[in-house]
Amino acid sequence: MVGGGRESQVGYKHRTGALKDNIAFTLVAGAFDINAERGKDFGVNIGVDEDRCYPDYKTMFAEEGKREDGIEVVSIATPNGTHYEICKAALEADLHVICEKPLFFTSGEGVEIKDLAEKKGKIVGVTYGFSGNQMLLQMRAMIEQDKIGEIRIVELQYTHGFSLNDQADKASSSQKWRVDPKIAGPSFVLGDLSTHTYYMSQLIMPNMKIRELLCDRQSFVGSRAPLEDNAFVLMRYENGAVGRLWTSSVNAGCMDGHRIRIVGSKGSLEWWDSKPGELKYEIQGEPGQTLIRAMPYLDDSCNADERLGALHVEGLSEAWANIYLKFATAIDAKNRGDEELLKSLVYPDINAGIEGIRWIENCVRSADNGATWVEFI
Repeated sequence: MVGGGRESQVGYKHRTGALKDNIAFTLVAGAFDINAERGKDFGVNIGVDEDRCYPDYKTMFAEEGKREDGIEVVSIATPNGTHYEICKAALEADLHVICEKPLFFTSGEGVEIKDLAEKKGKIVGVTYGFSGNQMLLQMRAMIEQDKIGEIRIVELQYTHGFSLNDQADKASSSQKWRVDPKIAGPSFVLGDLSTHTYYMSQLIMPNMKIRELLCDRQSFVGSRAPLEDNAFVLMRYENGAVGRLWTSSVNAGCMDGHRIRIVGSKGSLEWWDSKPGELKYEIQGEPGQTLIRAMPYLDDSCNADERLGALHVEGLSEAWANIYLKFATAIDAKNRGDEELLKSLVYPDINAGIEGIRWIENCVRSADNGATWVEFI
């Protein structure tokens, strides 16, 4: 693991996701912190051997490469501006990669890393952690089965109120870099929040492609400019459908406004992150239904990730575990040369990471051009 130390917001999610089932990954080494001593202290406290707690990722890749039991995969849980160089170094060290989002600053960097990964025969996975929620696969299956008809309207939202003022930026080191363009890149909430929701919409509707979009973004906390803490995105899809996305970290009083609603010609599907085990299914003129996780009436693709049974609540930690297990499945398939399995596996791969970068680039281009419609390129 690179990053993800004691002060990290996401490190624990990576570790619990990777280690939850105790069948796919073992954490054996890390460069956990930019402060080497602090990183070593943290690593030892979570059970990593002291001699495998390294001062930086370059040393770790070099030293682990000398060991017969050296690392095979690296999980990158560092600020955005470091992803590209660490990912490239990991692939050059013949390691598979699992990386935080947004993957890089530009789609050009994404294509370069994709080419390198293909050359090395390695997997690059992106931790869109929410996408591991099982009911999203149920939505995908129901759309494929024409349960709601032709898609007409896509309504997406990921908002909260935890960055309502600049106190959050000053109090947390993890928040401070997120509003620094040199480290975060060209966006704040578009990259930090909405790339999750955009990927989830693509997972649910793999055949829906955006033709053009319009983005209007704001910096309500002025010190964050030019990075936005609120944005609205209108979308026109190639099939004639329309969409709307709201992403915000200044939605005062909102604890968790993560919602996806897909409206078709016959009915609608709606999922909320606050109730991840439920899916609303509404057909015009009929009583609404609430589908519950783990029930036998759900699609096999949904229940394939089931652990606890419908009586017991699952949440974000299980979602992360689901995508980490799929990363492991993809890595194993790649190692064995099983390209057919890789083609059928639904998980956030390098292409999803590049698509997330394209999403940010197009939104920023539209917003910086005066909130105008732009072709999605």
